[in-house]
Order: sequence, then C-alpha cells, then structure tokens
Amino acid sequence: MTIASPNLNPVIALLGRRLRLAVIGGGPGSFIGAMHRQAARLDDGYELVAAALSSDPEKSVQAGVSLGLPAERAYASGLALLQAEAQRTDGADVIAIMTPNDSHFELSVTALKLGFDVICDKPMTNTLAEARELHAVQQQSGRVFCLTHNYTGYPMVRQARAMVEAGELGELRLMQVEYVQGGRADESIPPGQNKKRWKEDGRGGPSLVMGDIGTHAHNLLRFVSGLEVAEVAAEIGPIVPGRVVHDYAGAMLRMEGGARGSFWVTQTAAGVENCLRLRISGNRGTLEWMQEVPQELLFKPLGAPQQKRTPNGPGTLPFAARSCRIVAGHPEGFHEGFANLYKDAGEAIAARRAGAAPDPLALHFPNALDGLRGVEFVDAVMRSSEANGAWMKPGA
Repeated sequence: MTIASPNLNPVIALLGRRLRLAVIGGGPGSFIGAMHRQAARLDDGYELVAAALSSDPEKSVQAGVSLGLPAERAYASGLALLQAEAQRTDGADVIAIMTPNDSHFELSVTALKLGFDVICDKPMTNTLAEARELHAVQQQSGRVFCLTHNYTGYPMVRQARAMVEAGELGELRLMQVEYVQGGRADESIPPGQNKKRWKEDGRGGPSLVMGDIGTHAHNLLRFVSGLEVAEVAAEIGPIVPGRVVHDYAGAMLRMEGGARGSFWVTQTAAGVENCLRLRISGNRGTLEWMQEVPQELLFKPLGAPQQKRTPNGPGTLPFAARSCRIVAGHPEGFHEGFANLYKDAGEAIAARRAGAAPDPLALHFPNALDGLRGVEFVDAVMRSSEANGAWMKPGA
C-alpha cells in the first residue's frame, strides 16, 4: 500500500483524518512548548486533543482549558494523561513531550508501553543507562519515536546531507561544528536565578551545556556527515568564576573512516545570539552552513568558484526540496524546520498505523538511536574531561 495522492496531506491520505496529538509540558511562558504546538499545526497533519502543561496540577488544568481543550482532557499531570488517553476510544495517537530533561525517560517509556507514538524534546534522557533502556523499549514496541533536533529540519541542512551522500565532497577529511550562545554570559545573575532554574538544579542533566546545546551540535555533525564519532578528547566545565554548572565544552574528534574534527559549545560568549555553525571538508570540496543565516549553504569545490545554494534554488536536491513550502527567494526558518520533523514523523506514524509505505525521505528524522548516540557522546565528553582530555570512545 502506498499514499493515495501526493496532493493530499500524507497523514490524511493514509488515515482519512489528522493524527490526534497530546502534549506534556510546554505550558505558559514556555518557548519550546509553543514551538512544538505551532510546528504540529503548520502542515495540518495533527489536531491537539489533550494536554498536561505544567507540573503544578491546578496550573496544568487551567492552561489546557485556555488552549480550548475540554476540561476532562486538560490533565493535572503527564502520567494521568497517558493512563486516561490510553483508555479512550478517541484517545491520542501521538504524545509530544517537552518537559524538563529528567522526566523524558519515564514519560517516553510509559507512553511507548501504552502503545503511543512519541515525539520528544532533546536530550532523550539524562543518563546513559536510561538512554539504553529507552532505546530498547522503543525497538521492542515498534512505535515511532522522533527526537526534536529541529536543526536537521532546515532545507539547507538537508541539502548538505544530500550533497555529502551524492559524493560531491568526495572522501570526508575534516569537520568543525560549534554552537555558541551568550545567554549565560551575564555574570550579575546569581546562580539559580536564571529564568529557567530547572536547568541548574539537576533536572537539566549532568552537564548543562552539553544537554542544552552540545547534543544539537553533535547531532548536526552526524546528520550531515553520516559518520559517527569514534573517539573524543574533551574539556568541559564552567567558564564564569563561581559558577558550578557547565557552560563550556571543547573537544577534538576522531571520526569513523579517519576524518578529524573539532567541537566547541558555550553559552557564555557575550553578545552572541544563537550561532550554530558547521563546516565539512572532503578531498573535492567544502560545505559551510550557519543557523543565523539558514537560507544559505556555501559549497566551495576544489579548483572552482564558490557556489551558494538556497531553498528551492538551482541545484536543490529532492531531500531538501520536500522540506521547502514556498518558492525560491522567500525566507523560511526555525518554525518551518521544526515543523518538518513533525511532518516527517507524522507520515511515518500514519504509515505504520495504516500498514503503508511512507516516502523513504520521510524517515530521516532523529530517532531513538540518534538520542542514544547523543547521550553516549555526552558521557564520553565527561569521561574524557575527568581524565584530563584522554581519548574516549562513546558508548564504551
């Protein structure tokens, strides 16, 4: 069985309806919660049917009702939502989780065991043991698990991956990835007084900077290059005097196949906004992309003039083209990249439920294995730093 008509939304073409979505977390004041809900709506493949939006039971119910949900489907907690929705004949199909990191494991495992497909914010878990168990549960369940490393949804990131797969760079030799922010550069803010205090009280995991942005940088490098990190030699810790949580990590990388790389992430670069940058070089050319200018992918072929690729512009490959919604020369950005993960995951979920074959290009969203690899990398970075920069193998 295949999708009936390419002119229909793939989810509706497969199921005859939208996927019923329930969200856990991301309530009032949450930036990422709004992104999830808006991303789900952008391609019209989901309808929001239930929510548990806050760890405060009263606020959770009030917030759900304020989104237009009936009171009986505005739940006091995530676990209450999962148990109740699993009993309904019109219950949710998909659970989207955007809670503090320490609850991703319990909520995801419970959801998978109850038969839900899952879309979860990164990092997948805080510990390597949890990541391994969650991956095993997902594999056993057969359910779809999408991890929202949303930068992999940008059209030009997907163009870069497609160009690497097509051999346009040749044999990969060098790669650099950095994610540099300045959100924690203000030293006048006392410890624990940041507006997202949960990130500093242990719920954010063993390394704040690695869980928050380091996993994004690592995932982007893997996604585009198609290579795993074989070994890492790292330093990690706080840069701001008196700070306890990690706000910096730097590492040298040995990649599969012999390529070499460098990795640098921080949230203390004063004045910097959100600079995620990637450079990959092969023996035939180099690709460069920066999140703050996401419409441009630079290709620098050996012995030829630099080229600039843009969404739906000349030379756009199919993987990038399916991620563009408008004609060349019109900007798309963060919302659209996030929505591409929801769109692809939605097609995979609908296909599983319908016993159909989705477009193979819809299956490249980050999954539970990518989540496991990310937590393995965090663990290796921390072990290396504790050993004064000794080379460590992720997952060892």
